[in-house]
Amino acid sequence: MKKYLSGILLFFGISLAAQKAQNPVIFADVPDLSIIRVGSDYYMSSTTMHMSPGVPIMKSKDLINWKIINYASNTLGNTDELNLDNDKNNYGRGSWASNIRFHNNTFYVTTFAQTTGKTYVYTTKDIEKGPWKEISFSPAYHDHSILFDDDGRVYMVYGNGRLFIKELKSDLSGIKENGLDQVLIENASSPAGNAIMLGAEGSQLYKIKGKYYLFNIVWPKDGMRTVLIHRADKITGPWEGKIGLQDLGVAQGGLIDTPDGKWFSYLFRDYGGVGRIPYFVPVKWEDGWPILGENNKVSQYLDLPESKGLIPGIVNSDDFDRKKGDKDLPLVWQWNHNPDNSFWSVKERKGYLRLKTASKTNTFTQAKNTLTQRTFGPECSGITLLEVSKMKEGDFAGLSLLQKDFGLVGIKAENGSKRIVMVETIDGISKEIQSVSFTGTKIYFKAACNFKDKADLGRFYYSLDGKEWIAIGNIIKMPYTLPHFMGYRFGLFNYAEKDLGGYIDFDYFHLDNKN
Repeated sequence: MKKYLSGILLFFGISLAAQKAQNPVIFADVPDLSIIRVGSDYYMSSTTMHMSPGVPIMKSKDLINWKIINYASNTLGNTDELNLDNDKNNYGRGSWASNIRFHNNTFYVTTFAQTTGKTYVYTTKDIEKGPWKEISFSPAYHDHSILFDDDGRVYMVYGNGRLFIKELKSDLSGIKENGLDQVLIENASSPAGNAIMLGAEGSQLYKIKGKYYLFNIVWPKDGMRTVLIHRADKITGPWEGKIGLQDLGVAQGGLIDTPDGKWFSYLFRDYGGVGRIPYFVPVKWEDGWPILGENNKVSQYLDLPESKGLIPGIVNSDDFDRKKGDKDLPLVWQWNHNPDNSFWSVKERKGYLRLKTASKTNTFTQAKNTLTQRTFGPECSGITLLEVSKMKEGDFAGLSLLQKDFGLVGIKAENGSKRIVMVETIDGISKEIQSVSFTGTKIYFKAACNFKDKADLGRFYYSLDGKEWIAIGNIIKMPYTLPHFMGYRFGLFNYAEKDLGGYIDFDYFHLDNKN
């Protein structure tokens, strides 16, 4: 009888656990997250650096199921690096850690860019429809956080290791003349010891029940990414600090509460090739301190609704069939760098994405108009169908897994014929691994990813009929590299090695959560 009851309890325990949210909350590259709650709605901004449009805005009703609703920035600027001109690029740079706030019925999203040396402030009354107003000023304040204080003053905290505070003009158009301007914390890393590899950064500043709280990340040598928390009774200090969480390398983020009074800390974890993925931990308050996790550990389950999956909110399939009023591209898509909009269309041929060759290059990572979506875990695959009859000599088009060590499968037109080609890149050096002659006009490609337990493996396939899949080339390793500073992305590409003028029609791009 006892065994029977324990079995029933175990069954119901598993069933109840399965109905709760689990970590990671989003198994995809959504780093540097910043979250606010407005009424019963949550809004999140994140980092996508060299992608265009940039600074994605996501919305959720339950903290778990998110949907991309907008971008704060259409293009960061017009430079050779951002446009992939003259063999220059912006990989790993562009806009970095953003901060989202809501004040006086206005949404504020701020970021900074080493590329341009500026700090950016985007404002709107309607976060889903816009329009957005852009303000920028120099210099680029590193990993900053904004606080609208109760007395009407506005502050920005920023820095690495040594943290600074500046007072801003009320409209955030720049630094306030003769406003507060000082070192906030001389050595914010000190609660984690003296042997520090990455100084305290990623600031997120709050005022809760009259006290000021500052969240940072620090990385001790021979240690792991660690949450630091400082608090003070006055914005100018003195500040006292402590380690907030040290488990699994889950760190960098801040605090959010629910309408019914629960508190969570939103953070992220470096997870290999898929990128930097969000984790949430429950928070309890003791003696005026937020206590993160359960017994100082990241819990697997959360007292929040279960996830319905990342499709269609964060990633999604696309048949490129647009109805009147539809956006040309759903928000799940981003271009690799600034696109040249005269070289692509979803209108020239109904139901297809037409990618014309927009640049001449021999290097895939310098090819303009590569259209990307996030890969996601634990497993995923993307399938596309190309019509290739309008390729010109020297054109190369197909499906990629994009990072510094990219892999791809594509059709190459050369010497009056076409070949199916698989390319692998190791330590930045690309090599053609296998090719197969091709004489048709339609070809199916598939890219499959395995991120389980950081396996970080990718595999490419082709098909002549969309049913029988043939593996081509090597299984590739997909390491996360700092030069790109981003998780692997599916990419639809077409570029010319000789002359412009050719084009490819993509019939669809279909995602699956298995490989």
